[in-house]
Amino acid sequence: MLPLVYHENYSIPFPDGHRFPMGKFACLAEYLIEIGLLTQANHFIPSPLSLELLMRVHEPQYVQRFIRGQLSQKEEREIGLPWSEWLVERTLRAVSGTVLTAELAHKYGIACHLAGGTHHAHPSYGSGFCIFNDLAVAATSMIEQGKASNIMILDCDVHQGDGTAAFFADHSQVATVSWHCEENYPSKKQLAGINIAIPKGAGDSQYLAIVSSSLIELLEQYRPDFIFYDAGVDVHKEDRLGYVELTDAGIYERDFYILKTCKEHEIPVAVVIGGGYDRNEMNVAKRHSLVHQAANEVLKRGANKSTKPQSFRETVK
Repeated sequence: MLPLVYHENYSIPFPDGHRFPMGKFACLAEYLIEIGLLTQANHFIPSPLSLELLMRVHEPQYVQRFIRGQLSQKEEREIGLPWSEWLVERTLRAVSGTVLTAELAHKYGIACHLAGGTHHAHPSYGSGFCIFNDLAVAATSMIEQGKASNIMILDCDVHQGDGTAAFFADHSQVATVSWHCEENYPSKKQLAGINIAIPKGAGDSQYLAIVSSSLIELLEQYRPDFIFYDAGVDVHKEDRLGYVELTDAGIYERDFYILKTCKEHEIPVAVVIGGGYDRNEMNVAKRHSLVHQAANEVLKRGANKSTKPQSFRETVK
């Protein structure tokens, strides 16, 4: 069974025409139900987030000011999302969802969230559509519970995971890896962590060659006992914020390769979806579904089989 984590409050009422496709989470759940991957048997619903945990990771006053709607206009502009009580509930629930995904991955080997990957959030401020850093919160939770002692965060979002790198710059138990387009947001990159540049305009073959030439070496060098995988689809050729030229097939191959390699090394993986920006929310939801399809195939076929599912071309139109 592939555990999938989702809450109906992930998509909330949002201003028409906003750059962030808030409806994509509901579309993703709808599509995964349609293709038979999300069922009552494997659907896990996150509980409310522990604010005590959140405030051990993020600066407590920042957490309190966001929850109370007391961020400055400048802080809200940096985040890029209009504050509302709906946004507070949605944000806290999604962070809780990544914590739950990690716990399920520890139990089942692989688990996937239908949200998450808010890697631009720093300890005391948010940016780039990211309010709290779910990866940092969940990694901290796993370490505190004694379920992991050497975590690696593999970030394939097209934008550098600058907030995550900042969180763990001086943390010996968490290594951050970011494959990102160098000529993209944020303009000021973090120097911490392992940063691997993807050239602007890279297509499937060039991108996959970069990832595959570094992944196994990183796993063998750092020997993590738990992995978070941020499977951003803003690397897609039709993404509005990407500048990289991957196809659906290229994204699927990336996801399948990474998950298969982690399974071969017997490392549990918690998957979050990361960025993906399209005016058509169902289009971007279908791109996000590729990692769930890849994870399901890895579990179904085993680590040593790398063929794509027969229905691949039909399910990723």
